[in-house]
Amino acid sequence: MFDIYRKVPKDLTQPTYTGAIISVCCCLFILFLFLSELTGFIATEIVNELYVDDPDKESGGKIEVNLNISLPNLHCELVGLDIQDEMGRHEVGHIDNSMKVPLNNGDGCRFEGHFSINKVPGNFHVSTHSATAQPQNPDMTHIIHKLSFGDKLQVSPPSRPSCSLASHDYILKIVPTVYEDMSGKQRYSYQYTVANKEYVAYSHTGRIIPAIWFRYDLSPITVKYTERRQPLYRFITSICAIIGGTFTVAGILDSCIFTASEAWKKIQLGKMQ
Repeated sequence: MFDIYRKVPKDLTQPTYTGAIISVCCCLFILFLFLSELTGFIATEIVNELYVDDPDKESGGKIEVNLNISLPNLHCELVGLDIQDEMGRHEVGHIDNSMKVPLNNGDGCRFEGHFSINKVPGNFHVSTHSATAQPQNPDMTHIIHKLSFGDKLQVSPPSRPSCSLASHDYILKIVPTVYEDMSGKQRYSYQYTVANKEYVAYSHTGRIIPAIWFRYDLSPITVKYTERRQPLYRFITSICAIIGGTFTVAGILDSCIFTASEAWKKIQLGKMQ
């Protein structure tokens, strides 16, 4: 009869204490590896890739920006947002989708704005340029609570103690980012790196005109993050390999120990005789 799994009669087998110990260790080891594989199978893996392209072609060449910044020593009527870029846009005192909240009994201001920028190099800056009357020595000390580009990306450049009359330059390198979840839905956002510097800027009349500049440029490289889960067939293959491999190695180990033990017994019997 063709049977590759031939059976050995039970009365021809011999249980040993060593075999029992190896069997228990083997089962515990299999259980540990099984739980590890199961955890990896349930968990979601995030794979990233780089490519050169504009991922969000339906945006009309625009990037949504969210800015939340506090200036504790500048009145709200003096605070304004200006936007410039290489396409010729030059907007002073942008007010759409923006809000100013007085701080410190009106001595300070918290500016919150939601606006769009073109996908070309440019800058936007918080300043007093749109004020009706320019203040003497405006204090641009600030705290950036939020600066994000696109969907659900909140990374703020660090705000450091500085000279109150200094201008602050934040140089941003914006990297387009795509996040694709398990269902295939894609979200478009933008990561960025930042470097900052401080300097004192003067107008042509010699007055100090500080501002908080965000100068940005876009990277041609897009980063894509994709959620993936280990396929079921790979999980089953890993489990079979764990069980088969562990039992095979344990069997070889038990056989070696048993053979060595029997040989040692024969040697001892030979000495006694």
